[in-house]
Amino acid sequence: MNQTLWIARHGDRQDHADSNWYRSSSNPFDPPLSAKGEKQAIALAQRLGGEKINYIFASPFLRTVATAHAVAEVLDLPVQLEPGLGEFLSGYSFPYLPKMRSSSELKADFPRINLNYESPQGWQYPETWSMAQQRMTSTIQRLTTQYPENLLLVGHAASVKGLTQALITRKPKLKTSLCCLVKLVADDDGWNLELAGDTSHLELAGVASQSHLLRAALRYYRYYRYAYRYQPELPR
Repeated sequence: MNQTLWIARHGDRQDHADSNWYRSSSNPFDPPLSAKGEKQAIALAQRLGGEKINYIFASPFLRTVATAHAVAEVLDLPVQLEPGLGEFLSGYSFPYLPKMRSSSELKADFPRINLNYESPQGWQYPETWSMAQQRMTSTIQRLTTQYPENLLLVGHAASVKGLTQALITRKPKLKTSLCCLVKLVADDDGWNLELAGDTSHLELAGVASQSHLLRAALRYYRYYRYAYRYQPELPR
């Protein structure tokens, strides 16, 4: 078996750049890429432009679709929306199931989306990490079996971790930075980890600092408390 699997995290989010994002957006838990994130997505696309990739799958969240679409433009490929690559839907991370755009709404902005692709994976909320790990394991096994060629999967920090751990028996040391890249190569003995969260392609686009991410996490936590306590009409 010869197959290469690339796993990427989305680029920087608009809520990381805009402190008012949550209160001003109708979809507060589905932010787009920030201007920096768009540059990171382009850098990722340039990094993968010379690679032989046959299929691109993306989590249906806006930030992951935008990141995948940038790569799809360079590789001239469609993008399949795959809920199995989606965010870890913990009740500790989301006060309710995130409201997201439909596939047809996304395609209006990202024309490379393939509306003919249908995933058997649905959403579960709230989700434990064990449930998320099972979802990602099932998804990666299904995709690598049904599409035994070279794949790019674009997801979230949890996706980078969960998908990689599903294929590597020992716990790999991974970096899950924004727009990082994991590379797994299969041979007759199984999967080998060749890149464990590489960000060298972001030299010009910029890597998010730890303080930047901490400030963003604090804003998220504050809005989470607000949404959970003071918006009881929202679906739980």
